[in-house]
Amino acid sequence: MTLSVPTLKSFLTANAAAIVAELTAVRGSSPREAGTFMLISEDAQVGTIGGGALEYMVIDRARQVLRAGAHSDSLDIPLGPEIGQCCGGRVDVALKRVTAAEVARLAAKLDAEAAARPHVYLFGSGHVGHALARALSALPLRVHVVDTRPDELTNLPDNVETHAVAMPEAVVRSAPLGSGFVILTHDHALDFLIAAEALQRADAPYIGMVGSKTKKARFRSWYLGEGYPAAALDRLVLPIGGAAFPQGIGDKRPEVIAALAAAEILVHIGAREVEDLKARPATTKKSGAVVGE
Repeated sequence: MTLSVPTLKSFLTANAAAIVAELTAVRGSSPREAGTFMLISEDAQVGTIGGGALEYMVIDRARQVLRAGAHSDSLDIPLGPEIGQCCGGRVDVALKRVTAAEVARLAAKLDAEAAARPHVYLFGSGHVGHALARALSALPLRVHVVDTRPDELTNLPDNVETHAVAMPEAVVRSAPLGSGFVILTHDHALDFLIAAEALQRADAPYIGMVGSKTKKARFRSWYLGEGYPAAALDRLVLPIGGAAFPQGIGDKRPEVIAALAAAEILVHIGAREVEDLKARPATTKKSGAVVGE
């Protein structure tokens, strides 16, 4: 489960005594990065610091701390044969009893992480739109569903933001920098308007449209006929979800399309993030853990 402030508070409401286990340093290869944390009570836990033997060891120690009435502890764990893992790195884990101050710190951390997540806008809340919203809602993204029909913006995950608007293409213009756009409305003409607007956003890491080769050809003809630049068409993914299986897998169920498209969207967003990191000026200042040494 992706941790959020509501999840954090819900867990602590049900578990008054709890330990926060946080990776404070990572040296070499590790299943999670420094700063990752989970909450552990006597008989429950939420979040993950990487699973496997590492997590079992940390959970066991955290419960020992709770039973002993202690307030903190720490672990230095080699992720190798000693604990039955083969990552080869080493992690430092801080264990702290959860206090009001600690809750405030963790909530602020989660809020900052949520604010930094990339935005993905889904235009259209039909069967594929709903399935894709559900698939993306579990990922570290801020998901929006946009539709001209307010009645269709129901039965979506709680963490998905909905927008009932008369002109969806205007939402593209106001979307935050680095937003991704997925176009799957009930109206091909509307799809074309939204796609044309999205292709003007050079900062968008992903622009996808549900459809077929015929729809792609029609959009291309319309787009060029409207005087838009041909080069921008290379950025349009149509149909969505085909990157992993260019020849298709012959399954058009909404949930299957959503699974393939969700992976595709993450790949595009990740690639853009790597490009942005490479474009930043080099600095000699280092902070945080070093991974991969």
